[in-house]
Parts: sequence; C-alpha cells; structure tokens
Amino acid sequence: MIAAENDVRDRIVAFKRSMAPRRESLKHAYADVTDHVRRAVEAIRTDVAAQRPVVPEVDYTDIRSGKVPDGSRRGIRKAGCVVVRGVFPVSLACDWFAQIGEYLEANRYEEREVEKRTLDKYFSALKAGKPQIFNVYWSKPQVMARQDPKLAETRAFLDRLWKYEGVFDPDRQCTYADRLRRRQPGDKSLGLSPHMDAGTVERWIDPGYQKVYENVFAGDWRGYDPFDATHRLQTHEIPSPAVCSMFRTYQGWTALTRQGPRDGTLRLIPIAEGISYVLLRALQDDVAEDDLCGAMPGRALGVSQEWHQDLMAGLVSIPEVMPGDCVFWHTDICHAVGDEHAGSEYASVLYIGSAPDCAKNRAYLPKQKHAFLEGRSAPDFAAMDFEVDFKGRATEKDLTDLGCAQMGF
Repeated sequence: MIAAENDVRDRIVAFKRSMAPRRESLKHAYADVTDHVRRAVEAIRTDVAAQRPVVPEVDYTDIRSGKVPDGSRRGIRKAGCVVVRGVFPVSLACDWFAQIGEYLEANRYEEREVEKRTLDKYFSALKAGKPQIFNVYWSKPQVMARQDPKLAETRAFLDRLWKYEGVFDPDRQCTYADRLRRRQPGDKSLGLSPHMDAGTVERWIDPGYQKVYENVFAGDWRGYDPFDATHRLQTHEIPSPAVCSMFRTYQGWTALTRQGPRDGTLRLIPIAEGISYVLLRALQDDVAEDDLCGAMPGRALGVSQEWHQDLMAGLVSIPEVMPGDCVFWHTDICHAVGDEHAGSEYASVLYIGSAPDCAKNRAYLPKQKHAFLEGRSAPDFAAMDFEVDFKGRATEKDLTDLGCAQMGF
C-alpha cells in the first residue's frame, strides 16, 4: 500500500511539473473560473432567498409526451442536476419501502452488518463519517425499479443531453446495481460531507481523464463541455471498494419516502463547471507539489472549506421530493448528505444512476451477473455478500425482457 501511495505521489509531482510551462495561463484560468463560480453562487443564493427553485425540475409526463421545453434542457446542462417528478406512482414507491423493510428485518440485516462494517472503507476520509446506507443490491424492489420502462425512458431523455455520438447509445441502459439509503428520523450522527465520485487523483494523473479535461489543463476552462462524452470511456479508475468502474452519465436515486431540506437528504452544488474550479485549484502555487488539495486514491474526492471556499458557498439542499420522484446529478457535480435528519419519518432512497450502453459498461456486466445469480455484493463494492442466503431476494425469474437485456443476460 505504501509503495502504491508513493507511486501516486510521484505521478502527481510529474503531472504538476509537466504543467509548469502553463503556470501563468493556469493562474489566469483559475482566477476566471473563480469569478464565474462566485457569480453563479450569488445567483443561487439570490434564488434561494426568493424561494425560487435552483435545482431544475421536470415532470415525467412531459418526458413521456416529448414536451420538455428547451429552456429546461438548458437548465439541466447548466446546473448539472435535475429532479424528475412522478416517475413512479406514489403508492408503488411506498410499497417498495415497506417491502424492503420486511426484507431487511426477515434476514436480520442490522445485526449482521455490525460484524462487517469495517470492510467499507470508501467514506472513512469524509468528515461526517459513514452514512446510513444498506449494503443490499438484490431486493425485489431494487431490481423492479432498475428495469422499469419509465425509468429507462427518463434516463434516455437525460442521456440525450450529452454529446454521445460514437460513444454510447442513449436509448439502451446497462444495469449498475447500487445500494439503498434508509435513514432513521432524528439521526444526527450520519451524513456525507461534500464530495465528487468517479475518481479522485485520477482526474489529474490518468491519461484518459487528462483527455476529458484537456481544455481545462490547457487553461481554456470555458472550452470544456461537461456533457461531451468523447473521451469518457478511456478513463481508468484506481481499483477500490465502492469506486465506480462503469461510465455513468449521472448518479441518481429514486425516493421511496417524502423528504426535504430538513430530512438529512441530498445536497448539491448546482454548477456544472464546478469541476473546472476544483481541477485548477489544485494546480495553484499555494498547494504542495505532491498534493491535490487533499485528494487521496480510493476515496471520494472531498470538496472542503479549506481549499474550495468559493464553490462550497453554493451548496444547497434539494427541494422536497415525494415517493416516486427521481433525482439525477452529473458525475462531476459536488454533492453531500445533510448531517442531521430533523424530520419525523424515514428518508429512504434507491441509488439508481444512468449507465448507458457502451463497451466499457458491457464489460462490467458478466461480473455483475454472476454476483446477482449468487446473491453476492455487486463487483465494485466491498464484498460483504449479505444476500447469499437472504430469503426473498430477486432471482433471474424476476427479470423482465428489458431487465435481462440491461443485466447482460
């Protein structure tokens, strides 16, 4: 492990030294993107004060009928996130919440989880500690939601906001099995501090990510399009439990309960260009040559008050959502989970993002398919394998034709 960490430090130093001839242009670019972020934050805070929405919202019925306005599409690309209302009926989402509770209780999940908790290292570097996330992947509600045609339609709409030609098929999905959150009311000890997923130090030192962010590292951050997928399949993440190795256009979740700003739920910085600020911040003279503002391999990429004060000022809670609503955010968007759940009911979600059909994602499916058939943890996650002997978990018989295709059967 020490040798690997030294290798990463050496690669960070090598990358920064390769950037030395661009030092002045990177300073100017950072000053410019900082000004942009400050203006965007000011607009966000003004909207919040006026009780105007800062996270774009669309109705599933408008997606279904092809009536989403162009302004809404532009808003999603600008903010990098969206709430989609009414993807699933409220009654169905509530039924799923109840079924999952019965599934966890019948299989004594909580007492088993205590024994294996130390295996989950991913969030250990985040200040707020471990969230109330359950390491199950194959409950019937999770499988049913992932393969639902309405969710497929929603993700296809969102994926078409990307420049995808020659990279991925926006109308086909690959299942990426993830976990669920089931946060108890009154909880004050759990949450997630602000961070980005899908790579940490890789964003600077991996050749694939260097191509993705080529314009940013050239000092032309305004020439960078977060929604251009051209080089996204060439990235290579450092292997670690719970670091996603598939290409996701969006992270996302489906609400199983009502939850809002006071309920210890999702917070976002709705600025799609925020990643450019983070990348350039680490290349300034006040950051040590072997440091990237605290970024560590195999962890979430933390966004902190110490290094990213301008961006942090834009952190806002999502609006109140109802059971069956879905939230999606670009994988370069900074997000967090509130430290305190001050509500009176569970705040529960199924984590379901968007992983469109492409070569990189198809390569992941055989490993995931075997895990599903055996009830083991999904391949990217800590091998807790709770569900091997769980009663009532989903099996191949529960897959629809669409579900089979998405799972690679």
